[in-house]
Amino acid sequence: MSHEHGHDHSHNANKKALLISFILIAAFMLVEVIGGFLTNSLALLSDAGHMLSDAVSLAVGLLAFKFGEKNADLNKTYGYKRFEILAALFNGIVLILISLYIIYEAYQRFLNPPDVASTGMLVVAIIGLIVNIAVAWILMQGESEENLNLRAAFLHVIGDLLGSVGAIIAALLILFFNWGIADPIASVVVAVLVLVSGWRVTRDACHVLMEGTPENVDIDAIINCVQSISGISKIHDLHVWSITSGQNALSCHAVVNENLTIRDGQEILRDVEHQLQHQGIGHVTIQLEDGSHPHKDSLTCEDSDQGHHEHDH
Repeated sequence: MSHEHGHDHSHNANKKALLISFILIAAFMLVEVIGGFLTNSLALLSDAGHMLSDAVSLAVGLLAFKFGEKNADLNKTYGYKRFEILAALFNGIVLILISLYIIYEAYQRFLNPPDVASTGMLVVAIIGLIVNIAVAWILMQGESEENLNLRAAFLHVIGDLLGSVGAIIAALLILFFNWGIADPIASVVVAVLVLVSGWRVTRDACHVLMEGTPENVDIDAIINCVQSISGISKIHDLHVWSITSGQNALSCHAVVNENLTIRDGQEILRDVEHQLQHQGIGHVTIQLEDGSHPHKDSLTCEDSDQGHHEHDH
């Protein structure tokens, strides 16, 4: 019960953090778009474009949390919690596309550097930096390390923050040294950082969708933990995956002594569930079987026989 209560509390805190961040980002995005056009600064416009992706990502993140609250049913037996991962995937892809577009625009400006109103650019960039620091702080109050959806939004904002720093430096270089080329250079630096962030979020989201082993789970420790429990000789057909960020699941077959009673089996299951909770596994499904039960020696599931049957006919 305490685990569920803790999860609900962090869920609500994360949702509130996203809502406040969305309002701040969306409001300043409009300021930055207007400022970018008035000052003719690509660094500001690229940061505004990134802020647009932020606003979209935060809105999608809020929708993801809302969908994730829907109860499981016979059609979606795990509920809608995976929607958070789909939102993170969407955000990661948007980050990659925006960064590529900024690099393309910067290339055009390297060929023909335009005049930039550096003072106006500097003022807007400083305001942007303050807003981004505030939003990053708000998101840090949530559990961005555990929640992939929140981490995607946080990385968006960090990219924005760096964009504001880049725009400030570029504005100062144009103001004092008349280096017009500083504007597209700042844009490219930000775009590369955004590209890296987008790639990481996309990769992590795909890992969850591919039922990969969660990064915070030590698979060898899990195996040793289960096999060390009295009554279990070995395990096979092991699967460990994430339902969504911070919610890991495990299923496996455990070979036990054939003389065990049902009560013994229940004790073993309780022991396994208790031990695995300390290993970060909240949802456990274990099939107990004795040595006479036919099973493969492989620790993980192998479908090679099934594949042969399907091709035979």
